[in-house]
Amino acid sequence: MASGSNPVPERLINFRVYNEGNDCLGIATVDLPEIEAMSDTVTGAGIAGEVESPIIGHFSSMTTTFTWRTIEKAAMTLCAQKAHTVDVRGSQQVYDASSGEYTSVAVRATMKIVPKNVTLGSFEPGATTDTEQEFEVLYIKLYVDGKAQLEIDKYNFKAVFGENDALGKVRADLGLN
Repeated sequence: MASGSNPVPERLINFRVYNEGNDCLGIATVDLPEIEAMSDTVTGAGIAGEVESPIIGHFSSMTTTFTWRTIEKAAMTLCAQKAHTVDVRGSQQVYDASSGEYTSVAVRATMKIVPKNVTLGSFEPGATTDTEQEFEVLYIKLYVDGKAQLEIDKYNFKAVFGENDALGKVRADLGLN
């Protein structure tokens, strides 16, 4: 977008799901994980009540769900009980209110996932099977327009939001840097 433009993000144009880099897995609907901070209640002298205080850089279990239109042979490889790296690569439509033109912006979610369950769906003539897989998300990195906007890596003690490395000081305090 040009300087002085007024971008209006409108919608996801389309996306694809890839396994281990470049193997396209099929056509799916993807529910990205909810990111919920772990927290604890703080109460005591000098506090008028309770405060639910987030724990810096720590998050509850994160899950992602892929719903496939049909039973996809390539997608079934994600049932193996190991970590898989998947990319959900999309293109978002943006309207520039200043110029009156549309453009697109790349969006990508890279996740390291472990299978939790699979629901194979149902067989009905002329219908989708709606095969559903749920995964635990161990790692996620979200890019918008080629720039990392979010990275959570639970096993490697990272929680980065834009330019803010929430666990940078904590890693240093623990001697992990």
